[in-house]
Amino acid sequence: VQLQASGGGLVQAGGSLSVSCAASGRTFTLYRMGWFRQAPGKEREFVAAISWSGGITNYADSVKGRFTISKDNAKNTVYLQMRRLKPEDTAVYFCAADTARTLLSLEYDYWGQGTKVTVSS
Repeated sequence: VQLQASGGGLVQAGGSLSVSCAASGRTFTLYRMGWFRQAPGKEREFVAAISWSGGITNYADSVKGRFTISKDNAKNTVYLQMRRLKPEDTAVYFCAADTARTLLSLEYDYWGQGTKVTVSS
């Protein structure tokens, strides 16, 4: 499985931005996809996850109500729509995919390259 993330960029606080992640290869084995982020000097943290069917989602408390994860099944692409962005959302965002049949595990087998999101105050 290969994951290609895109999007990201610079946005002012309060603004919106979207990142996407296209999956290819043996995608039929996947159950879930997720987004993580890593801010400078901090550990990587979970942001959101979605089941491969798109019917189940899970969010970190810090982004709940502001971020929306969605999936285009025809394109095998997962999106993370980010609204009301804060400077503390600044990080490199990574997409991930896994075959485990749960959204609660933070262990993922496949990772894409990161895409940088910078929120200016």
